[in-house]
Amino acid sequence: MPSPKRKRKKRNLRLSPWAAVCVAAGLLLTIFLISRGWGGSAGAERGAKVPAGTWRYGIDISHNNGGKIAWDSLYVMTDNKRRTVRDPYSAKEIKPVSFVFIKATEGASFKDPDFKDNWREAGKTSLRRGAYHFFRSSKDGETQARNFISTVGDMRIKDLPPVLDIETIHLGCSEELLNRRALSWLRTVETHYGKKPAVYASSSFIKDHLSKDITDNYPIWVAHYGKPRPAHENWLWWQFTDRAVVKGVPGTVDLSVMEVD
Repeated sequence: MPSPKRKRKKRNLRLSPWAAVCVAAGLLLTIFLISRGWGGSAGAERGAKVPAGTWRYGIDISHNNGGKIAWDSLYVMTDNKRRTVRDPYSAKEIKPVSFVFIKATEGASFKDPDFKDNWREAGKTSLRRGAYHFFRSSKDGETQARNFISTVGDMRIKDLPPVLDIETIHLGCSEELLNRRALSWLRTVETHYGKKPAVYASSSFIKDHLSKDITDNYPIWVAHYGKPRPAHENWLWWQFTDRAVVKGVPGTVDLSVMEVD
């Protein structure tokens, strides 16, 4: 007969007091480093560098941003190299977002699906809010203006001026037709709101396509990336990146500045 198997005694693993202290210290150090943005955590995220200057900051958003925006907690935080950062412990300077432009419409009929919610929530804060329309040069200017007006509705006195976002010229459209349709939008919206609209465009698009009837008569929000100053001089707002990180906005976001008076 085979001999009966002996039961093995269970061994309890016990750490020495010194080893236990080391393990606890290691855990605390790991937690600390994660909270400071080490180890690939979301807090370590860095974005575009802010140009030198004294600025008020603003963002522009649409349904393409996605995620929930913390409307009451929007801050631009920059480190000692002026890069935008997500982690407050890495920030040398923290400033509130002062203004926001929200996409309302595009072309003759498109309405941004997030506009109503974004417009309402921004209106509950101290932010100055503005609405913008993405222009399609292939469509009639007044028709596009009516799309914008019917979507935005009433505007408050303290709201920023409406914005016409002009970025493209469709194949076969002349510069003369582009400018005529854009001016039709601007004049229709100005008449309706009693407030002169602004025009958003890149420095190169302004130079290559827009007439002086537009650039000399309407405030300019210029987009120019990777430069210490925009090539176009007469601007009110300057969008200097589409790769900033801003507390309260998921992912990266367009960031603009305006000079402090």
